[in-house]
Amino acid sequence: MSDWKPDTVAVHGHSTVRTEGIDPVAPAIYYSSTFRAHDAPEFAEMATKPRHISFYTRYGNPTHAQAAEVLAKLEGTEVAMLTASGMGAISTAVLALLKAGDHCIAQSRHYMATAKLFGEMLPRFGVEVTIVEQTDLAAIAAAIRPTTRLIYVETPANPTLVVTDLAAVSDLAKQHNILTLADNTFAGPINSRPAALGIDVVLHSATKSLGGHSDITAGAICTTKLLAERMWDTALTLGATLSPMDAWLLLRGMRTLPLRMERINANALALAAWLEARPEVETVYYPMLPSHPQHEIAKKQMCGGGPVVAFAVRGGYDATSRFVSGLKLASQAVSLGGVETLAVHTAAMWAGSLSEAQMRTAGIAPNFVRMSVGIEDIGDLERDFAQALEGSGAA
Repeated sequence: MSDWKPDTVAVHGHSTVRTEGIDPVAPAIYYSSTFRAHDAPEFAEMATKPRHISFYTRYGNPTHAQAAEVLAKLEGTEVAMLTASGMGAISTAVLALLKAGDHCIAQSRHYMATAKLFGEMLPRFGVEVTIVEQTDLAAIAAAIRPTTRLIYVETPANPTLVVTDLAAVSDLAKQHNILTLADNTFAGPINSRPAALGIDVVLHSATKSLGGHSDITAGAICTTKLLAERMWDTALTLGATLSPMDAWLLLRGMRTLPLRMERINANALALAAWLEARPEVETVYYPMLPSHPQHEIAKKQMCGGGPVVAFAVRGGYDATSRFVSGLKLASQAVSLGGVETLAVHTAAMWAGSLSEAQMRTAGIAPNFVRMSVGIEDIGDLERDFAQALEGSGAA
């Protein structure tokens, strides 16, 4: 089983988690908040053993265990822990590994809630944060202090798809005994495996490609057994517990992950190249395009570009707004990685959460569009985008 390919792991990886001597083909949903002990010694063991799958669902659940087993195998880590959201995973991992007086390094482009965690919340608790340009390894090295405990990266970064050299960051961190955390949501384990490049903790918004059907909210932490033990008490205290139903839907979604990503990668690359040739489009950002500034790094650490394509529409904010409003097949909705294509006017979406200065730092221009490409027919997608661009007045 250790040599199974991702396609096989996605379908059968849960089968090593046995429950009650039965082995259904389709995993069961254990929709119970609590579980019986048969005697006092067993109860004592259940109450103190980390990630016990049959004590109390905040501690773990058989359905959680099966989904976590698949994800750990896909990411190539020893274990995985599930949370109620991607931010539940990120905040659990970061808060577990930092304390007052510590210093951490984070990149300049992040998901907006992650940016708030590093820019606003951690400093309130006495943690110092240095924000650096993630493509500048020298800047990361210069930011290291004796109190630096972790380096946090996100690649490709939301929403500009800047790619961070994971192996280089990991090598640098190991020289200084610093932990590295990487948000792998945009690429996913089919396209990139940060742990294989030396990253210590891999994080996911499992709401996105892992679930794949826009019907769950979930998060995941993939790491070593030792680091998972350090995070366990924090996870229990924060209580970002995934529901058994969402864990089951995540497990079901991952069964088709390799197939979905094959189609999504192909569609996204084709649509990105098509957009690059359109006169209404100013710039296109996609890691697998030769024009991407970090294309060579992306080719080195990714085997596919993932679902997200970003581009700038000529004509500024108003033309971009008209373009997004004119889409008929693609939906105007947040999130990414589902079977359906979504597109959002990024400046409009983030205006309520980030200041203009923060948006400039994150590289979000007024005419910026973030698109998550789905599994639809590529010709239908191109026709939809063509009519929306033609009706936008972009020039």
